[in-house]
Amino acid sequence: MSARHRRLLLMVAVIIAFGASALLLQRSQVYLLSLCCVYLMATFGLNLTVGYAGQMSLGQAAFFGIGAYIAAILTTRYGISFWLVIPIAAVVCFIVGLALGFPALRVQHHYLAFATLGFNVLIYLIMRNEESLTGGTYGIANIKRPSILALSFDSERAYFWLVLVALAIVAWLMWLLLRSPWGRAFAALRDNPIRAESLGINITAYTLLAFAIGAAYAGVGGVFYAALVQFVEPGTFHFATSLMMLLAVIVGGSGRFFGPVLGTIVIILLPELLRSSSLPALQFMQKWYLVGFGVAVVALMVWLPGGILSIADHRARKMPAP
Repeated sequence: MSARHRRLLLMVAVIIAFGASALLLQRSQVYLLSLCCVYLMATFGLNLTVGYAGQMSLGQAAFFGIGAYIAAILTTRYGISFWLVIPIAAVVCFIVGLALGFPALRVQHHYLAFATLGFNVLIYLIMRNEESLTGGTYGIANIKRPSILALSFDSERAYFWLVLVALAIVAWLMWLLLRSPWGRAFAALRDNPIRAESLGINITAYTLLAFAIGAAYAGVGGVFYAALVQFVEPGTFHFATSLMMLLAVIVGGSGRFFGPVLGTIVIILLPELLRSSSLPALQFMQKWYLVGFGVAVVALMVWLPGGILSIADHRARKMPAP
């Protein structure tokens, strides 16, 4: 079996494991899994921008918030269907991502990080201060979960199944993209932009596309987030959330398809596991779980700077040559 098919089977196994776990967990734990899934949609997009195209971004939470507010405004005030809001949010975030991609044509590395951070702060201030549009600090409440004919996704488990199916679709689309000529062009842009340009790759077009597609993924995740929590307010989309998403990509393994999966699970689920652990050896973490989480993340970054998935690389190098 080829490595490509093994990765595909692993992706299917992860989705099945998520689905099976929902049958055994309590309502609050199912909610946490749904939260993990919607954040994973955004980190998939960020991994494309940062890990494959090599463009540093600290503005992913802004696109996540744009998608969430589009869902909140259109569904609560104008009665537009949730299913129609999804492509609207994706297109709007794609266009805004194109606009954000233009600074990447002039600045690189930490300068680009500051530019995208400034964009995140700008969007956050708009969400907080434009009360007539966004509700300001009071946010927008009473966001209804979707339904299809007589099938309602109002319960936590039903909505989790919907989010899981949506995650499987966006993951499959990302899988196809990364194995297309576009995906190879993104990787070339990350590894050596000058050589990529000499090979005829349009650096400008692919840089803009990296931001735009990554933004569209975050926008879709924001739509599902809004329906999950049924309330949106600006504080959720502060730049600290962008840092969390970037950390998830790096911890899992930047530039690897499954990197965001492992990273998001660690960043979203590990603090909760430490906080609620019933193991005697970890009960002291119920008060100091954030400290324990911070120590664990720092340890991962020190010993595995390439992310959790870099363990496979270390093992491969240690294996004797045939």
